[in-house]
Amino acid sequence: MVPNDLRYTSDHEWIRVEDGIATVGITANAADQLGDIVFVELPDAGKDLVGGKSFGVIESVKAVSDLLSPVSGTVVETNDALAQSPELVNSDPYGAGWMLKMTVSDESQLADLLDAAGYEASLGQG
Repeated sequence: MVPNDLRYTSDHEWIRVEDGIATVGITANAADQLGDIVFVELPDAGKDLVGGKSFGVIESVKAVSDLLSPVSGTVVETNDALAQSPELVNSDPYGAGWMLKMTVSDESQLADLLDAAGYEASLGQG
């Protein structure tokens, strides 16, 4: 089930904006495709991100993949729990498995992202 309160990229990242701060992670579909996640490399707080560009790396038993920022902005916090427990991305991708929180420099970029129905359609589930 794809949560309706998020926006999505076609590259399987999600974003939730609350009170001017965006939380970013990867979708359950992406976590399932990757398999058991063993390592997540995230940027430091203060790093400026560019929408559509890599902000880190996720490694599973199957593959190593770039993590792409849904929008441009600045990292304010990363999920330190993933350093010790990267499997949180598999078990709770929309909750405890979040990756970073950021400010959004141009909120109009959010309009270019997919809603839940659009994301499901991109997976062939819509």
